[in-house]
Amino acid sequence: MSAEAADPAAVPRRRSRPRIDLRRLGRVALLGPVSRDRLPDAIGHVADAHRAHHPDADLAILHRAYVLAESSHRGQMRKSGEPYITHPLAVTLILAELGAETTTLTASLLHDTVEDTEVTLDQVREQFGEEVCYLVDGVTKLEKVDYGAAAEPETFRKMLVATGNDVRVMSIKLADRLHNMRTLTVMRPEKQARIAKVTRDVLIPLAERLGVQALKTELEDLVFAILDPEEYEDTRALIADATDGEDPLSAIADSVRATLREAGIGAEVLIRPRHFVSVHRVRRKRGELRPTDFGRLLVLVGEDADCYAVLGELHTCFTPVISEFKDFIAAPKFNLYQSLHTAVVGPEGAVAEVLIRTHRMHKVAEAGVVALGNPYAHDAATTATQAEPSDERADPTRPGWLSRLLDWQESATDPDTFWTTLRADLAQDREITVFRTDGRTLGLPAGASCVDAAYAQHGERAHACIGARVNGRLATLSTVLSDGDTVQLLLAQDTASGPSPEWLDHARTPAARIAITGWLSAHPDAPGPEAEGPAEPAADGPHPAAPARTRSGGRAANVLVDGSESPTRLAGCCTPVPPDEVVGIVVRGGAVTVHRQECPAVARMREIGRAPVATRWREEEDGWSDTAACRVTLVAESFGRPRLLADLTEAIATADAAIVSATVEPPSEQRVRHTYTLQLPDAAGLPALMRAMREVAGVYDVSRAQHPAATG
Repeated sequence: MSAEAADPAAVPRRRSRPRIDLRRLGRVALLGPVSRDRLPDAIGHVADAHRAHHPDADLAILHRAYVLAESSHRGQMRKSGEPYITHPLAVTLILAELGAETTTLTASLLHDTVEDTEVTLDQVREQFGEEVCYLVDGVTKLEKVDYGAAAEPETFRKMLVATGNDVRVMSIKLADRLHNMRTLTVMRPEKQARIAKVTRDVLIPLAERLGVQALKTELEDLVFAILDPEEYEDTRALIADATDGEDPLSAIADSVRATLREAGIGAEVLIRPRHFVSVHRVRRKRGELRPTDFGRLLVLVGEDADCYAVLGELHTCFTPVISEFKDFIAAPKFNLYQSLHTAVVGPEGAVAEVLIRTHRMHKVAEAGVVALGNPYAHDAATTATQAEPSDERADPTRPGWLSRLLDWQESATDPDTFWTTLRADLAQDREITVFRTDGRTLGLPAGASCVDAAYAQHGERAHACIGARVNGRLATLSTVLSDGDTVQLLLAQDTASGPSPEWLDHARTPAARIAITGWLSAHPDAPGPEAEGPAEPAADGPHPAAPARTRSGGRAANVLVDGSESPTRLAGCCTPVPPDEVVGIVVRGGAVTVHRQECPAVARMREIGRAPVATRWREEEDGWSDTAACRVTLVAESFGRPRLLADLTEAIATADAAIVSATVEPPSEQRVRHTYTLQLPDAAGLPALMRAMREVAGVYDVSRAQHPAATG
């Protein structure tokens, strides 16, 4: 349990409102509603908390919802021995204290009625309207699958779908889990641990992403106490010892108040204690805690500009710790969080961390999407079209990361894949924004590569991606993107192309990983670089931005394998073209890869026991055409000089060859190596193309590639 649950006096609560005695409320609830001229005491506390955020709220609907919930749950008891009505009351009170709007609170009071009582959705819709019905139905769907090792993936898939359609559903679910975690001690230890692990792995990250820090921090402490009780007790003892003496932050807070008062800046300066998990993390990071590490200063102001005014005064009048400065106002976090973070050295040399934000920012930082209210309140068109519940409506407050989760969960048909990718995505705690060439943006997790950008922009069409330009420069698909980059994805015209398994090494997003894995699973025998296996990566292994594959039923263009109709492809390492002497190598799945005779890969594969098969170019009687297109990789060695790249690409274009991908290696001793993968309209034009490239000033050799090209 958390410090609050284990010992309410151990740590002061962040809010001044005392915790409600739910056992007393339960006894009140058993008596049923009181006179019509006032609210029952049990719901009165919820009403008071709600009016603190929404003074003009209409409480009549809350009264009616309470009456229905209390009468429906009457006689039901929780495992803790409390009347069941105390649970929806507690969940609703949590949301009311966060500032949830009336519709959310109404649905929260009723969130278990459809599942656990004889109340139907039609009754909820008739008495409380479509929005409340929609939310109750969403929460009900989350509860219909039992928790368990096999059920968890499907449970949280449903949760994501419901959340995506209306984030208020997840708000209710998070508050529901928080109250259940507060009362978890009545369950067996093994069940406590299982529920705590699911809370840690999925619900806490979701709370973080929805920006509901007030719920997230208490959930973290509750999970910490269950899963790591020894460390929890050690941390609790440290906090207790720190609260016995004088708080060093108090003196710094007084100095900050005086400084801002003299500067004429109206601000509220508070000491914000760290919660248990936060103290534990700081201790692990630093090894030894400083007296000021048990809390931070919180400065609240009226306007955005005041935040920077406060920052200027603090950095002028105190010694700042520059490495601690972060500006989340100019660049908000993915979960709507905004604040200035800094640290200053106080009068006695103590270092204090400082958070600077407006009152509005603080509300959003604590309550996240809960503070946004009803996203449909001002959308008359949406309201008018909601004659019946719809699973297709879009929440205008939905964060971009949630939209992406909803996209890929539809493709993740395998529960294990869904579960693994969900947890991996939730573990990402930072998001970047990259720009497309059309000016639109892509939101990606930090560390995402061009592979991720390709699937984010093009979906399954990204299977044919062969390279990218990042900020105007050619780049491999493995290139990690930075915030603000401009990325242009290059797609092959060959729509039969497929991804390489190595793309998975560079894919960070579930959308990319699921799409790549799905394609590879659907094409186990597809010819491609990966079919060569681990023994031959140097010769024919895939590259993150490898050229797209050429496939044509059981044959590659203009190639025949004697005595076989196996799928055939031209090797990417040596890119054979007529009239090269060629040989075929059988790879996994029975496919045949066609190499040039002198390709080093052939010798290596002979050494490991791969027998070559006779392969030849098709003759005219076989239907071969002199104008057959081909793909080839050329390496140009040259001396470095201005406009060299422009002259080479012009020579290639003059020969009617299309550049599929290109790489320019860093100069070494004034020498530069250019590698091009080219699509020629006619293989007979290759010699003339190579001559044209050699005639470019500074180029001293052009040769066919004998190894995997580092394509761009």
